[in-house]
This record gives sequence, C-alpha cells and structure tokens, in this order.
Amino acid sequence: MPARKVRSGKAWTPEKVRERIRTTLIVRRLTKHVLGKIEMSASQVTAALGLLKKTIPDLSAIEHTGEIVHRDVTDQPLTAEQWETQYADRLETPGGAPESAH
Repeated sequence: MPARKVRSGKAWTPEKVRERIRTTLIVRRLTKHVLGKIEMSASQVTAALGLLKKTIPDLSAIEHTGEIVHRDVTDQPLTAEQWETQYADRLETPGGAPESAH
C-alpha cells in the first residue's frame, strides 16, 4: 500500500475526519428539514443543534471589551500657528522647504 501524503501543517487524523463528516451530516440533515425535504421531531432538531454547538464555534458570543482612547482631540480647534507648529514636519516637500499652509 502506498504511503499517505500529509499536507504540511495540516495533519489529518481519523478523529478529525470523523468529526468533520458528522458535522457535515448534521448540517445537511438540518438544511433538508428547513427546506421541507425531510421531517424531524423537535427533539431531533434540539439534539442536532446541541451537537453543532459542540463542534462549530459560536461567533455571536464574542464581545469587545476595553476602552477606546482618542488622542489629540480637543473641544477647541487649533489656530493656524498651533497647527503649523504641531504638524510642521509633515508639511515638508521633497526638496526640504516647508509648503505654505495657506
């Protein structure tokens, strides 16, 4: 029997393959039920959804926590002189001479 090829970084074990097959089968069965092709009892649907929660991550549970800090924000606008002082290094042209702010 020839040796199996293993993709680098993705070693497929029999357990991983079985898990993917079962998840795919559950999703297909639920899809057929939703489309009216097969009938499933309420307990079958509940059980299938419970199994899917074990194998597929629930992205709706992700919540952002933390604080967003805005810097250089004031309630008063900068004067032209303050602006030029603060951002003079960004106004330089390729030749080295600063551009006019007006």
